[in-house]
Amino acid sequence: MSIPPDDKPIYRLLTGKDDRAFCDRVSEALEQGWRLYGSPVIAWDEEHGYMKAAQAVVWHDADVVKG
Repeated sequence: MSIPPDDKPIYRLLTGKDDRAFCDRVSEALEQGWRLYGSPVIAWDEEHGYMKAAQAVVWHDADVVKG
């Protein structure tokens, strides 16, 4: 298995405000070789007053099993 860049773990959960910047972060991860893992999730952040998004990604050749 190849190693993810920048000493990152094979599993990452990207989170942030549901906006263009978040979508760009996910797109960048895909371009670097990560793949989507599961469905995205959004939730209302009461404290900050906006929608927050989360998307899990795994390194492209990671051997992971969805339960």
